[in-house]
Amino acid sequence: GLEEGAKNQFSTFSNFITTINQKKEGIGNRNSPAQLLIPNIKNGRDLPPLCLDVRQKQRMSIDSLPQELKAPSPPEPSLPIRTKTVKDFQDDVEKSKASGDWKAVHSFYSTTFDSFVEINAAFKKDTNSPFNTIEDSGIDAKFVNVVYDALLNTPQDVQKSVLKGIINGLLQEWTGPRSKDDLRAYCILLQNPQFSNTSTYVIYAHLLRQIAALTEADHHFLVHWSKKISQRRFKQVVDRLLQFISLRLFPAKPEEFPPMVKCTWWIPSATKVLALFNAANSLISPPIISYTDFYNSTLDHIDLMEEYHNWQCYGNSHRFSFCQYPFIISIAAKKVIIQRDSEQQMISIARQSLVDKVSRRQKPDMNMLFLNVKVRRTHLVSDSLDELARKKADLKKKLKVTFVGEAGLDMGGLTKEWFLLLIRQIFHPDYGMFTYHKDSHCHWFSSFKCDNYSEFRLVGALMGLAVYNSIALDIRFPPCCYKKLLSPPIVPCDHNTLVGICGVTLDDLFQIMPELAHGLSELLSYEGNVEEDFYSTFQVFQEEFGVIKSYNLKPNGDKIPVTNRNRKEYVQLYVDFLLNKSIYKQFAAFYYGFHSVCASYALLLLRPEEVEILVCGSPELDMSALQRSTQYEGYQKTDLTIRYFWDVVLGFSLDLQKKLLHFATGSDRVPVGGMADLNFKISKSETSTNWLPVAHTCFNQLCLPPYKNKKELKEKLIIGISNAEGFGLE
Repeated sequence: GLEEGAKNQFSTFSNFITTINQKKEGIGNRNSPAQLLIPNIKNGRDLPPLCLDVRQKQRMSIDSLPQELKAPSPPEPSLPIRTKTVKDFQDDVEKSKASGDWKAVHSFYSTTFDSFVEINAAFKKDTNSPFNTIEDSGIDAKFVNVVYDALLNTPQDVQKSVLKGIINGLLQEWTGPRSKDDLRAYCILLQNPQFSNTSTYVIYAHLLRQIAALTEADHHFLVHWSKKISQRRFKQVVDRLLQFISLRLFPAKPEEFPPMVKCTWWIPSATKVLALFNAANSLISPPIISYTDFYNSTLDHIDLMEEYHNWQCYGNSHRFSFCQYPFIISIAAKKVIIQRDSEQQMISIARQSLVDKVSRRQKPDMNMLFLNVKVRRTHLVSDSLDELARKKADLKKKLKVTFVGEAGLDMGGLTKEWFLLLIRQIFHPDYGMFTYHKDSHCHWFSSFKCDNYSEFRLVGALMGLAVYNSIALDIRFPPCCYKKLLSPPIVPCDHNTLVGICGVTLDDLFQIMPELAHGLSELLSYEGNVEEDFYSTFQVFQEEFGVIKSYNLKPNGDKIPVTNRNRKEYVQLYVDFLLNKSIYKQFAAFYYGFHSVCASYALLLLRPEEVEILVCGSPELDMSALQRSTQYEGYQKTDLTIRYFWDVVLGFSLDLQKKLLHFATGSDRVPVGGMADLNFKISKSETSTNWLPVAHTCFNQLCLPPYKNKKELKEKLIIGISNAEGFGLE
């Protein structure tokens, strides 16, 4: 980092700030952020929207622009000739380290970063070539990396000269659109490691502000150039932006920064630039870094509901909200938003029921505040279907389940078991609704035609109720299912609009039917004559109840041969048929069932992967984490019985560990926040050691008698967790 003197120097740029503020008046601030959209790429993947507008009721589309964008490009200024190579620079650094004379290195840095023109002169691969396409930024990445890697190990006066040069570049008078050389300079400056130091944040903020205020066309280039940055450098830039946002929100030393009222644009600018990198990341398959690397856990500690309500009320036009950029909000924070939104809806529905009852002068009944489901274990699916169909108006009330003939009171445990048993029955192969694919270990919708798809609606409603009531389900759907579930994320008002239809690829089919997908992939890469060797047409065959049926992938498909020229079209139509068209009615019922419970603008914030985590929790069991977070009542964690317990549990197979979790909590899935979110408790049971352990799944509580030895504890525990179906009162 910079020495104290440098920090003081760069914290007093009052003239610098005033000058830039005057020049950038009206570019946008925290209260009126510019809406950032990126044009489509010609012959490439669509860029995702940078900024999410809730008022559009669905994910925003992007206006198309040709690859060479319509904005006129200003002429590039002639660049000075700079002949220093990577090796020359490295030799200069080694000589300076040996001699202590940094004059040559200082001269290079102060000259190179003195202006955008000089940055291009040093780092442009060929100063005579324009490099004005999205495919190649023209930046000599190796040279940039070497120069930045050496920078933090140079004397402070060298580092100061770089920052002074950046200030000169930012203070340049801008007239008209930016040139590609300007964009190259921005791309290079964003990678400067000096911006990890808080003493440089004033300069960094103005750099981010200028980049955020660029045109859509300029953002288009920056996104495509950014995806060419190496993974390590890419993540460093992302981490630097996240740190900048975190420290502006919660500064360790507030005196280091200007007052928040004078720099309300800092956070919106940084978030918008981060959105460019998120867009770049999504263009690569597989992505450069995980989508979770864009999460900022600091946001878990702000008033998320205020952010959510601002976004709902104002969209993108009046007030900045992190919800406009949901990629930055962690899944734990999104879960909080969805839970609180659900709770508010529950309270509102229950209050309305109470008002209606009182207005009719009827005696209020506590049961009217809940979605009460009464089922028989022997008729679980049919009873559940009937109950949910009869009580459509109550789906957004708090769920309470009663098993007929059992004395258990539902404080949460019965609900968990109802979900678990119902899912187990519905997904059984004999039931015929879903097909289990052993190769991919997941279920997919049966394409068999039927007269009534209400049971698919039930499964969708079950998933919605699980999310709504914060219960994790053991459902194994492929990622494609959750992508379809968010297509669109808000139910369209026009009932003729298709739902659950999304763009699918061979990669999606690989996740469900890998053997078939591999065969289609072989067809695409086949070097012989496809028409003569495969003798296929644009027609597919499916077996339904022992009868082979044929379907045309396009009009007169049975008469159109598959050739080397049209095989890509054939594969795409085949994948679309399997994952969209052949199961449309089944999935549409499933979609409407889910959204009948979970209709919320909060779904706009979610990625398909995040919906899966909310529905299913995490299958990864970390019993050591559970041990660290467990609370005790009547025991100390050092007691012999507790030590025996954890020795036994940590030595269990995964299957037995899941059974223990199911026995004690009613579910074998881990919630979004990890084991700590279970609030697991072990209580001392003052009963005979001949008794088995008892669980209160409503409270995630295990009552453990003080067994005398480890062998006895293990035997009783295994018997208890292996026979854990049904509820009763002692």
